[in-house]
Amino acid sequence: MPSQPVILESKLPLPQIHLPNQRWQIHPQDPEQALRVAQTTQLSPLLAQVLLNRGLATSEAIQFFLEPESQDLPVPLEEFPDLAASLELLETAIRQGDPIAICGDYDADGMTSTALLLRALKALGAKVEYAIPSRMHEGYGINERIVEDFAAEGVKLVLTVDNGIAAYDPIAKARELGLAVIVTDHHDLPPQLPPANAILNPKLLSEGSLYSGLAGVGVAYILAVALAQQMGQTQQLVTPLLELFTLGTIADLAPLIGVNRRWLQRGLKRLPYSEFAGVKALIEVSGSSSSSKQAFKPETIGFRLGPRINAVGRIGDPQTVIELLTTDDTAIARTRAAECELANQQRQQMCREIEQAAIALVEQNTDGTLDPLIHRVLVVVEPDWHHGVIGIVASRLVERYGVPVFIGTYEGETQTSIRGSARSIPEFDVFEALHFCGDLLDRFGGHRAAGGFTLASENLEKLRSRLGEFAHQHLKPEHLKPLVNVDVQAQFADITPELYEQIDRLQPCGIGNPEPVFWSANVKVLDQRIVGQNHLKVTLSQDIQTQEGGGTAFTAIAWRWAEYFPLPERVDVAYRLRENTWNGQTALELELAGARLAERPRAKSPLPQTAEPKAAPSERARVGRSPLLPKIELELKCPEPPAIDLSAIRWHSFNTLEEIAPQLVGNVLLYGYQRPYVSAQILTGELTYDRPRSRCATVLLWTLPPSWTHLRWLLAIAKPDIVCVRNDLPKLPDAKTVRSQLSFEIVKNPDAPINLLDLGQQWWVSPSTLVATLREMKYPCPSFAATASLEQELERLQRWYNCSAQRLAALS
Repeated sequence: MPSQPVILESKLPLPQIHLPNQRWQIHPQDPEQALRVAQTTQLSPLLAQVLLNRGLATSEAIQFFLEPESQDLPVPLEEFPDLAASLELLETAIRQGDPIAICGDYDADGMTSTALLLRALKALGAKVEYAIPSRMHEGYGINERIVEDFAAEGVKLVLTVDNGIAAYDPIAKARELGLAVIVTDHHDLPPQLPPANAILNPKLLSEGSLYSGLAGVGVAYILAVALAQQMGQTQQLVTPLLELFTLGTIADLAPLIGVNRRWLQRGLKRLPYSEFAGVKALIEVSGSSSSSKQAFKPETIGFRLGPRINAVGRIGDPQTVIELLTTDDTAIARTRAAECELANQQRQQMCREIEQAAIALVEQNTDGTLDPLIHRVLVVVEPDWHHGVIGIVASRLVERYGVPVFIGTYEGETQTSIRGSARSIPEFDVFEALHFCGDLLDRFGGHRAAGGFTLASENLEKLRSRLGEFAHQHLKPEHLKPLVNVDVQAQFADITPELYEQIDRLQPCGIGNPEPVFWSANVKVLDQRIVGQNHLKVTLSQDIQTQEGGGTAFTAIAWRWAEYFPLPERVDVAYRLRENTWNGQTALELELAGARLAERPRAKSPLPQTAEPKAAPSERARVGRSPLLPKIELELKCPEPPAIDLSAIRWHSFNTLEEIAPQLVGNVLLYGYQRPYVSAQILTGELTYDRPRSRCATVLLWTLPPSWTHLRWLLAIAKPDIVCVRNDLPKLPDAKTVRSQLSFEIVKNPDAPINLLDLGQQWWVSPSTLVATLREMKYPCPSFAATASLEQELERLQRWYNCSAQRLAALS
C-alpha cells in the first residue's frame, strides 16, 4: 500500500487521562548520616540512605548486613531446645531400620521441605516415605486419615514439615497409635502445643534470634544438616541441599534477614551450577539459564522458578514437584519440569480470567454492595473459581483497589459452602478480622497479612456486613489507596550501571529487605505504548537544567498499567532498577511502582531532601481534556513484503508442543501471543522466538500474526519449509481502546509517519482495522482499500485468527 498524506478533517480531542490512585510514603531523609555511611561503606549516598531506611543505624549492624558471613552464628543445637531429641529419634530409627514418614504441604515451602528431607534421609540410609494432604478435599496440614495410613503401613516415626504446630488432634492420635512424632514448622504458635515428641519451630526461640525468620524449609535444612553432622556424613550432602533451602525460602516469601540472608547468598550463587537434575530442568524450562553463570537474584526464583513449583501445588499433584526435586534421572526431570511449566500456564490463565471477572463485578456493580470505598473492604464470591489461585487474585485486587480483599468460591454440587482467601494492607489485620467474624465461619486461619476461611453460603451477607464493620473500626479513608513505599529521591543522572552494581551488595532483597525504590520528579514522557495487552512501556527523560528533554532518558515498564494509557506529559515516578538484555546489549530499565502528576521542577541537591507525600487523584479521577488539535497532515505507511513463493510451504495444524516436538528438525521459530517458552533441549537446531534472525525450517504459529500482510512478512524473512498453526486467540482490544490508542499515536508526534504494520503488531489488530478507525475519526485514507465499520473489522479480525491451516494453504 502506498504512503500517502492523510488530512485531518475535524478537530480531534486528546484522550482523557487518569493515574494510579496511590499514596506515597517517602522515608524521612538524613543527608549527613547518609554521607557518613557512604564514606564508610563505599556505597552511593542514595544506597546509604536505603540502609538507614532499613533500620541499620550502627556500623556493626551495617557490616553484618553487607557481610553476613562475618557474624558469629549460634550453634543450632543451642538455639532449638528439641533439636537434640529430634536427632536421637531419627538416628535410632535409621540404625534400627524403622520406617519414617514425612507429612508435607502443597505449597512451595512444604514441597521443597519434603524433597529436602527425603534426599537427606535416603542419603543417610533411612527407610522413608511421604504424604501430602489433598488441597481440594482435605486442606492444609496433617490429619487423622494420614496418621492412620502411616500406622497401617508400619511407620514408626512421623516428621511434619511446614505444618503440624496447630494439629493437636492428629498428633495426639499418632501418639495413641504408638507413633513417635517430630513437628517441624514455622507458623504461629497456637494456645496449646501438640503432644509431639519434639517440636522445632523458630517461633519458640528467643526474640531477636538469627534463626527467627526461617521458613519451613529452613527448619528442615537445619534438621538435615545437624543429623548429617551427628552421623559423620556431611560430605556431598550439606551444600547441595542449600539449593532446595533457597528455592523454598524465597518462594515462601520468608523474611530475607538473619541466617536466611547468610545462607541465601550462598544458595543463589550455587543455583546456576546445580547438580540436581530437577533444578537444572526447572531453570531450563523457565528460561533462567545463562552462559555467564552469574548468581541468581531472588526475583529469578520469585518470578520464574517459584511460580512453576507453586502452580503444581495450587492446581495439580504435588507428587510432580517431589519427583522433580528428588530424581537423578534427567529424562524424568525434564518431563516433570514440563508438567510444572504447563501447570503454570494454566494457573496464569485462571488468574487472568478470575481477576477480570472480579474487576467486572466490582466496577459494574450498581447497588453499592461491592464499593470498596464505602465498605473499606472488598468481599467477592462467585461459583467456579479455582480456590487454588484465588489468593493470587486477592493480592492483585489489593494492589488495584488499596483495600483488604476477601475472595471466595462456592464448593460442592449444592454450593452450600464457601471457601476463601484473604489478603490485606498494612493497617488491617486479617487474622483479627477473621476472629471478629469467627461465629460466622466454619474454619479460619492465617496471620496479619493473609488468611483462609470457610463458611456456610447462607452466612455470606452477614460476613460482608461484619467485615465492613471491622474495617470501619480499623481503617481511615486515607488508608484506602494502594501504598507505595519510597526510599529516596534520585535524578536520572544518578542512575548508572555503577549504582545498579552497588545494589547487588544489598542482595538478597525481598520480604524484610525490600529492593530500593527511587523516585524522580517532573520527568517527561517521550513515548508510550501498550505491550502484551495489559502492560505499559514508556520512555522517560529528565533534564534538571532546562526541563525540555535532551537529558538522560530511560525505558520503563509498568506492569498491568494499560488502563492508565496515555500518561500525561509530565509526571513524578517511583521505580526499581532492572537490567534488560536484548540482542547481546544490556541496558538499565526502570520498573515503575508509582506515578503522580508533576507539580513543578525541583532543583537537584547533593542528597535528596525530605519529600512529603502529596495527595493522589481520587479513584478514577480525570484530569480533563487537552486542547483540540489544529488541522494536520499525517503520513501512513503499510509496506508490502518482498514477493515470495508460498506454494512450496507445507501447512499443518497442531494442538500441543509436546505432540509436534519430535517432528521438528533444523531451526525453529515460535511466534504468537503469550506463546510458551520451550526447552531447547527437545530440538535439533536453534530455537527463536517471534522475530526470525535467519532462515527457519519450521515456523510454529501459536497465534496467527494480525493480518495476511504481517504473515507474509514473517514468511519472507523466515523462508520456512513447514508452517504449523495452533490458532490460539490473542486478547483483542475493543473499539474504544483502539480509538484511544490511535488517538494518542496521532497527537504524540504528528510530524512522524505512522507505520500501520508496527502498530498492528503491538496491538494485535490488522491494518484494515486501523484504517477503519481513522476513517471513523474523519480521515479519508483515499489510497487504502474500502473497509467496514470498526466493529465489523474487529469481528473480521476474530475470524482471521481462527483461520485454519487448510485455509491458509489455499490462500498461498
